[in-house]
Amino acid sequence: MFKSLNNIETSFRSMRIVLIVALIACAVTVIAVVFRSSTLIAKEREKIYVLDNGKSLILALQQDLTTNRPVELRNHVKMFHELFFTLAPDAEVINTNLQRAFFLADRSVHNYYTDWREAGYYRRIMANNIIQRIVIDSIDANTDRYPHEVTVFARQFIQRESNITIRNLVTTCLVVNSPRSDNNPHGFMIQNFVVRRNDTEETITRH
Repeated sequence: MFKSLNNIETSFRSMRIVLIVALIACAVTVIAVVFRSSTLIAKEREKIYVLDNGKSLILALQQDLTTNRPVELRNHVKMFHELFFTLAPDAEVINTNLQRAFFLADRSVHNYYTDWREAGYYRRIMANNIIQRIVIDSIDANTDRYPHEVTVFARQFIQRESNITIRNLVTTCLVVNSPRSDNNPHGFMIQNFVVRRNDTEETITRH
């Protein structure tokens, strides 16, 4: 009698061990499948597909989408400066460029615009037929830190009827990520914009 009970207890103990081992194996398998699936989904999201005449899907790019972010950041900053500092003696051109620039930056840029407008800066450009353009010499962007610290070195060319003034321009700002849109295609936002230097380098007399 006792021997039969011992055999039954031993059998139940063995079954419990087998069940526990089976449950552990199932849990490990499920975790491995979930991890593998998440990895594959993440890699798939890093790929871009395009339609070939609406008929078939072609894998266009397999590189990580973040690879080009430093390039996009510098282009965002370059685009902003060209829009904000390129002016012509035409109110429509000035307003169009400034409105596009405002989509790329925060209130700190609008504060400069307000101060210059109240000082008559834009009015003098139109009254004196001044054409102003900017040439970016270099953009120093720290892409290893966030927000990204950016310094821009550029030259302003201010063209009047009698002369052309070349001014050194140095600005600093922080750049943060922002949702992409038609008005902000790179998905960045300029913050804490400061003009550090804007002095005359040379004046060329026109004959």
